[in-house]
Amino acid sequence: MSDHLMPMGPDPATAAAASLLGPLRDDPRHTAILTDIDGTLAPIVERPEQAAVPEAARRALAELSRLYAVVGAVSGRRAAEARDLVGLDQIAYSGNHGLELLLPGGEEIRFDPSLKGREDAASKHLAGLDLERLDEAGLRFEDKGPIQALHWRGADNESAAEARAREVAAGAGRAGLEIHWGRKVLELRPGGGGGKGAAVASLIGGGEDVRAATYAGDDRTDVDAFRRLREMCEKGDLERVVCVGVVSDEGPAEIRDEADLAVEGPESWAEMLAWLAG
Repeated sequence: MSDHLMPMGPDPATAAAASLLGPLRDDPRHTAILTDIDGTLAPIVERPEQAAVPEAARRALAELSRLYAVVGAVSGRRAAEARDLVGLDQIAYSGNHGLELLLPGGEEIRFDPSLKGREDAASKHLAGLDLERLDEAGLRFEDKGPIQALHWRGADNESAAEARAREVAAGAGRAGLEIHWGRKVLELRPGGGGGKGAAVASLIGGGEDVRAATYAGDDRTDVDAFRRLREMCEKGDLERVVCVGVVSDEGPAEIRDEADLAVEGPESWAEMLAWLAG
C-alpha cells in the first residue's frame, strides 16, 4: 500500500466494507470506481462555489486511475466544472446529471442527444417567473445550461424559501420540465434523457470488459445510479455491484435504505477509496 494512503481499520463497519469491496480490489482491471462529488467527495457547503475536494480524496482517485478499468465522477455540476473541482484530468466526468460526458484527458464535451432542441427549456421557463419575488424569498439561482437550479441553503428563512421553491416546481412540472429535489436545492431539467443512472451506464460503457462496479452518493439522485447498476447486474452486464451511501443528518433516508454499505460522511468514503487503491 502507498505510504500516503490510509488503510481501513479493524472495526465491524470497516470489516463489512472490506468484505464487500475486497473482490473489486482483487480485480481492478475489470472494475469501475464511480463517485458523486458534492456531499460524497467534497463536504457540503453553503454555496456551490465554496466546495473543495480534500487532498486525500484527490490522491486516492489519482492512484485508482492507474489501477482500475474506469474511474469516474458523476455530478450535477457541468462536466468541466466538476473536473476543475476534483482537479484531475485522468478520470472521466459525467456532468449535469448525465447530460454531459467528458472523457479522461479530453476537451470536448459530449452532450446527451435527447437535449437537441430543448437546451434552453428550463432557462426560458424561469425567465417568465417573477424573479424578484423568488430572490426576496431567499432562493439563489444557478445557471447550469440545460439545468437550472434554485438553492435555499443559508436563506434567512429556509422553510419559507423551500415553500416558494415548491410553488416553482409545481408550475415547472405543468410546463413539461422534470423536477428533481436535492439537499436544499431544486433542479429544473428538460424532460427525457440524463439522470445519474444514465451517467453510470455511460461511464461503464467507456471501459473494456468491466465486470464489477462501485458507486458512492449522498442524495436522492444517487439512488437512480444504485438502481441502474443493479439492473445491469440482473441483466448480466455486470457480475458484482456495491452501492455505497454517504449518509448525514440532513441526507435522505433512501440513501441508507438502498445502499449495500453506509458510511458517515466524505472522509469515510475517502478512506475507502484509499483502501481500494492499496
